[in-house]
Amino acid sequence: MATILCIETATKNCSVALSVNGKVVALQEDNPKNEPEKRFSHAEKLQGYILQVLVEANISKNDLDAIAVSKGPGSYTGLRIGVSAAKGLCYALEIPLLAISTLESLARQVTGSVVVPMLDARRMEVYSAVFSSGMDPIREIQAQIITQDSFNTYLEKGKVTFIGDGVEKFEVVCTHQNAVFIKDALPSASQMAQIATLKFSQNEIHDVAYFEPYYLKDFISL
Repeated sequence: MATILCIETATKNCSVALSVNGKVVALQEDNPKNEPEKRFSHAEKLQGYILQVLVEANISKNDLDAIAVSKGPGSYTGLRIGVSAAKGLCYALEIPLLAISTLESLARQVTGSVVVPMLDARRMEVYSAVFSSGMDPIREIQAQIITQDSFNTYLEKGKVTFIGDGVEKFEVVCTHQNAVFIKDALPSASQMAQIATLKFSQNEIHDVAYFEPYYLKDFISL
């Protein structure tokens, strides 16, 4: 049985989930999707959320088998907060560190089509990747400037769902009939559970001392 604490702080959503065998048994998050201008202090919320999910599930820190953290891309500040907390727990509890792609976990909120998760990278730029309906990677993660033709290769083949807080930029310029837009979604620790459990079973762990978030580009604050 794998009991894994999942931490997601790469965007404005400060999110913590407790996973047992890939199933989320407790979740705490502060997702500001209805308040886009609101800013949060993840540093103030994160430790409290960790304690709350452990209490809710009646599980001790000593019962944890691993810590999973969203590795990016995303907010520089948010990633640093989440990774620092994850590393501290791994050191203290002497358990493995698992790193989960922020864009992959965001993409897992969608089923039934090719998925393009997009996170805002300021101006007309987004962090994006492309996944098949079975969540296999089709195109690697990129920081890209959006144009109306950015994803025509995939749109010409069928339905494509664009999801994340960077989608609004693409919706303005994309008129393709196969495009579906989900603008108010942010990554959540709840989608990390199954990925983390698989990585744990395959021993895909990271060196706690040397692991760094996947920033992809220079500093972007929350």
